[in-house]
Amino acid sequence: MIVSLARMRLFSFVRTGRAMAPFLGVLVMLGVIYGGGPAQPGEAYGFSAAILFPILAWQTKILLDVEPDVQRRLTVVAIGGLRSEIVAGILAALATGVVLVLLTLVVPWMIGGITGPREAGDPPLADGVIAGVWANLLLLPPALALGALASRAAVGTAARGVAVLAGGAVVGFAFGVRDSPVAWLAPPLIPTSRSTVDGLAVGSMLGYTAQALVWAVLVLVGYVMLRRRND
Repeated sequence: MIVSLARMRLFSFVRTGRAMAPFLGVLVMLGVIYGGGPAQPGEAYGFSAAILFPILAWQTKILLDVEPDVQRRLTVVAIGGLRSEIVAGILAALATGVVLVLLTLVVPWMIGGITGPREAGDPPLADGVIAGVWANLLLLPPALALGALASRAAVGTAARGVAVLAGGAVVGFAFGVRDSPVAWLAPPLIPTSRSTVDGLAVGSMLGYTAQALVWAVLVLVGYVMLRRRND
Protein backbone atom coordinates (compact mmCIF):
# COMPACT_ATOMS: atom_id res chain seq x y z
CA MET A 1 0.00 0.00 0.00
CA ILE A 2 2.83 2.40 0.86
CA VAL A 3 4.66 1.64 -2.38
CA SER A 4 1.47 2.08 -4.39
CA LEU A 5 0.86 5.49 -2.83
CA ALA A 6 4.45 6.50 -3.52
CA ARG A 7 4.02 5.47 -7.17
CA MET A 8 0.78 7.44 -7.42
CA ARG A 9 2.49 10.57 -6.13
CA LEU A 10 5.37 10.11 -8.52
CA PHE A 11 2.92 9.71 -11.40
CA SER A 12 1.04 12.87 -10.40
CA PHE A 13 4.31 14.77 -9.96
CA VAL A 14 5.45 13.89 -13.47
CA ARG A 15 2.06 13.94 -15.24
CA THR A 16 1.18 17.44 -14.01
CA GLY A 17 4.48 18.82 -15.28
CA ARG A 18 5.71 19.88 -11.86
CA ALA A 19 8.80 17.74 -12.27
CA MET A 20 10.09 19.98 -15.06
CA ALA A 21 11.00 22.95 -12.86
CA PRO A 22 13.61 21.23 -10.64
CA PHE A 23 14.83 19.20 -13.62
CA LEU A 24 15.51 22.35 -15.62
CA GLY A 25 16.97 23.96 -12.51
CA VAL A 26 19.58 21.23 -12.29
CA LEU A 27 20.45 21.55 -15.97
CA VAL A 28 20.90 25.31 -15.59
CA MET A 29 23.04 24.78 -12.50
CA LEU A 30 25.27 22.31 -14.34
CA GLY A 31 25.58 24.66 -17.29
CA VAL A 32 26.75 27.48 -15.03
CA ILE A 33 29.18 25.31 -13.05
CA TYR A 34 30.80 23.58 -16.01
CA GLY A 35 30.44 26.39 -18.54
CA GLY A 36 33.91 27.68 -17.72
CA GLY A 37 35.65 24.43 -18.62
CA PRO A 38 36.43 21.04 -17.10
CA ALA A 39 37.28 20.61 -13.41
CA GLN A 40 38.50 17.76 -11.24
CA PRO A 41 35.65 15.59 -9.94
CA GLY A 42 36.12 16.15 -6.22
CA GLU A 43 36.08 19.92 -6.51
CA ALA A 44 33.30 20.04 -9.12
CA TYR A 45 31.05 17.49 -7.47
CA GLY A 46 31.51 19.04 -4.04
CA PHE A 47 30.46 22.46 -5.31
CA SER A 48 27.50 21.10 -7.28
CA ALA A 49 26.33 19.10 -4.22
CA ALA A 50 26.03 22.30 -2.18
CA ILE A 51 24.13 24.10 -4.96
CA LEU A 52 21.92 21.04 -5.50
CA PHE A 53 20.77 21.10 -1.86
CA PRO A 54 18.09 23.82 -2.21
CA ILE A 55 16.92 22.36 -5.52
CA LEU A 56 16.38 18.96 -3.91
CA ALA A 57 14.51 20.56 -1.01
CA TRP A 58 12.38 22.57 -3.45
CA GLN A 59 11.56 19.47 -5.48
CA THR A 60 10.50 17.62 -2.33
CA LYS A 61 8.17 20.45 -1.37
CA ILE A 62 6.63 20.53 -4.85
CA LEU A 63 6.06 16.77 -4.83
CA LEU A 64 4.44 16.74 -1.39
CA ASP A 65 2.23 19.70 -2.32
CA VAL A 66 0.77 18.04 -5.43
CA GLU A 67 -2.19 16.52 -3.57
CA PRO A 68 -5.02 18.82 -2.46
CA ASP A 69 -5.47 18.94 1.32
CA VAL A 70 -8.77 17.08 1.29
CA GLN A 71 -7.38 14.29 -0.89
CA ARG A 72 -4.35 13.98 1.39
CA ARG A 73 -6.57 13.55 4.46
CA LEU A 74 -8.65 10.94 2.66
CA THR A 75 -5.42 9.15 1.73
CA VAL A 76 -4.40 9.04 5.40
CA VAL A 77 -7.65 7.26 6.22
CA ALA A 78 -7.48 4.92 3.22
CA ILE A 79 -3.87 3.87 3.78
CA GLY A 80 -4.39 3.14 7.43
CA GLY A 81 -2.77 6.02 9.28
CA LEU A 82 -0.58 9.11 9.09
CA ARG A 83 2.67 7.18 9.50
CA SER A 84 2.17 5.19 6.31
CA GLU A 85 1.22 8.32 4.37
CA ILE A 86 4.35 10.12 5.56
CA VAL A 87 6.57 7.18 4.64
CA ALA A 88 5.03 7.01 1.17
CA GLY A 89 5.71 10.71 0.65
CA ILE A 90 9.33 10.44 1.77
CA LEU A 91 9.88 7.39 -0.48
CA ALA A 92 8.51 9.28 -3.48
CA ALA A 93 10.70 12.28 -2.66
CA LEU A 94 13.72 10.01 -2.27
CA ALA A 95 13.13 8.49 -5.71
CA THR A 96 12.96 11.90 -7.39
CA GLY A 97 15.96 13.10 -5.39
CA VAL A 98 18.08 10.19 -6.56
CA VAL A 99 17.22 11.08 -10.17
CA LEU A 100 18.53 14.63 -9.71
CA VAL A 101 21.67 13.36 -7.99
CA LEU A 102 22.32 10.98 -10.89
CA LEU A 103 21.91 13.85 -13.33
CA THR A 104 24.40 15.89 -11.35
CA LEU A 105 26.90 13.04 -11.43
CA VAL A 106 26.45 11.88 -15.03
CA VAL A 107 25.82 15.01 -17.11
CA PRO A 108 29.27 16.58 -16.41
CA TRP A 109 30.95 13.57 -18.04
CA MET A 110 28.67 13.87 -21.08
CA ILE A 111 29.58 17.54 -21.65
CA GLY A 112 33.29 17.16 -20.94
CA GLY A 113 33.14 18.91 -17.56
CA ILE A 114 35.33 16.44 -15.66
CA THR A 115 39.08 16.07 -16.02
CA GLY A 116 41.74 13.98 -14.34
CA PRO A 117 44.76 15.14 -12.32
CA ARG A 118 46.76 17.90 -13.97
CA GLU A 119 49.52 18.53 -11.45
CA ALA A 120 51.61 16.36 -9.17
CA GLY A 121 49.64 17.30 -6.04
CA ASP A 122 46.20 16.64 -7.49
CA PRO A 123 44.22 13.72 -6.02
CA PRO A 124 43.72 10.59 -8.13
CA LEU A 125 40.65 10.56 -10.37
CA ALA A 126 39.04 7.67 -8.46
CA ASP A 127 39.45 9.44 -5.11
CA GLY A 128 37.83 12.58 -6.47
CA VAL A 129 34.90 10.67 -7.94
CA ILE A 130 34.26 8.75 -4.72
CA ALA A 131 34.47 11.91 -2.61
CA GLY A 132 32.13 13.74 -5.00
CA VAL A 133 29.55 10.96 -5.06
CA TRP A 134 29.67 10.86 -1.25
CA ALA A 135 29.05 14.61 -1.05
CA ASN A 136 25.96 14.44 -3.26
CA LEU A 137 24.47 11.45 -1.43
CA LEU A 138 25.34 12.97 1.95
CA LEU A 139 23.29 16.11 1.38
CA LEU A 140 20.27 14.25 0.00
CA PRO A 141 18.67 13.34 3.40
CA PRO A 142 18.91 16.91 4.82
CA ALA A 143 17.45 18.30 1.60
CA LEU A 144 14.50 15.87 1.70
CA ALA A 145 13.91 16.72 5.36
CA LEU A 146 13.89 20.47 4.70
CA GLY A 147 11.55 20.07 1.73
CA ALA A 148 9.16 17.99 3.81
CA LEU A 149 9.20 20.55 6.62
CA ALA A 150 8.38 23.28 4.08
CA SER A 151 5.45 21.38 2.60
CA ARG A 152 1.94 22.77 2.88
CA ALA A 153 0.84 19.80 4.96
CA ALA A 154 3.36 20.75 7.64
CA VAL A 155 3.23 24.55 7.74
CA GLY A 156 -0.29 25.18 6.46
CA THR A 157 0.24 27.76 3.70
CA ALA A 158 2.41 28.18 0.63
CA ALA A 159 3.88 31.44 1.96
CA ARG A 160 5.08 29.78 5.14
CA GLY A 161 6.50 26.93 3.11
CA VAL A 162 8.54 29.29 0.95
CA ALA A 163 9.80 31.04 4.08
CA VAL A 164 10.87 27.73 5.65
CA LEU A 165 12.51 26.58 2.44
CA ALA A 166 14.41 29.84 1.89
CA GLY A 167 15.29 30.12 5.56
CA GLY A 168 16.65 26.59 5.67
CA ALA A 169 18.80 27.19 2.60
CA VAL A 170 20.15 30.46 3.99
CA VAL A 171 20.95 28.82 7.32
CA GLY A 172 22.72 26.01 5.49
CA PHE A 173 24.99 28.34 3.55
CA ALA A 174 25.46 31.03 6.20
CA PHE A 175 25.91 28.94 9.36
CA GLY A 176 27.51 25.84 7.91
CA VAL A 177 30.97 27.36 7.74
CA ARG A 178 33.89 25.28 8.86
CA ASP A 179 34.99 26.02 12.45
CA SER A 180 31.95 28.23 13.04
CA PRO A 181 30.54 27.97 16.61
CA VAL A 182 27.03 27.61 15.15
CA ALA A 183 27.96 25.15 12.37
CA TRP A 184 26.00 22.38 14.12
CA LEU A 185 22.78 24.30 13.46
CA ALA A 186 23.03 23.65 9.73
CA PRO A 187 23.75 20.79 7.37
CA PRO A 188 27.44 20.82 6.35
CA LEU A 189 27.02 22.34 2.88
CA ILE A 190 30.17 24.44 2.59
CA PRO A 191 32.41 22.13 4.69
CA THR A 192 31.37 19.15 2.57
CA SER A 193 32.05 21.09 -0.62
CA ARG A 194 35.52 22.08 0.56
CA SER A 195 36.43 18.67 1.92
CA THR A 196 36.13 16.98 -1.49
CA VAL A 197 38.69 19.22 -3.21
CA ASP A 198 41.63 17.09 -2.07
CA GLY A 199 39.88 13.77 -2.63
CA LEU A 200 39.17 11.31 0.15
CA ALA A 201 39.40 12.53 3.75
CA VAL A 202 37.93 9.76 5.88
CA GLY A 203 37.84 11.70 9.16
CA SER A 204 36.00 14.65 7.66
CA MET A 205 33.67 12.38 5.72
CA LEU A 206 32.59 10.53 8.86
CA GLY A 207 32.10 13.72 10.85
CA TYR A 208 30.07 15.48 8.18
CA THR A 209 28.01 12.35 7.54
CA ALA A 210 27.04 12.20 11.20
CA GLN A 211 26.18 15.92 11.23
CA ALA A 212 24.06 15.67 8.10
CA LEU A 213 22.14 12.62 9.31
CA VAL A 214 21.49 14.04 12.78
CA TRP A 215 20.26 17.31 11.24
CA ALA A 216 17.99 15.42 8.84
CA VAL A 217 16.52 13.27 11.62
CA LEU A 218 15.79 16.29 13.82
CA VAL A 219 14.09 18.15 10.98
CA LEU A 220 12.05 15.07 10.06
CA VAL A 221 10.95 14.74 13.68
CA GLY A 222 9.73 18.33 13.49
CA TYR A 223 7.90 17.52 10.26
CA VAL A 224 6.15 14.52 11.81
CA MET A 225 5.13 16.56 14.86
CA LEU A 226 3.64 19.29 12.68
CA ARG A 227 1.79 16.72 10.57
CA ARG A 228 0.28 15.15 13.68
CA ARG A 229 -0.83 18.52 14.96
CA ASN A 230 -2.33 19.63 11.64
CA ASP A 231 -3.96 16.35 10.62
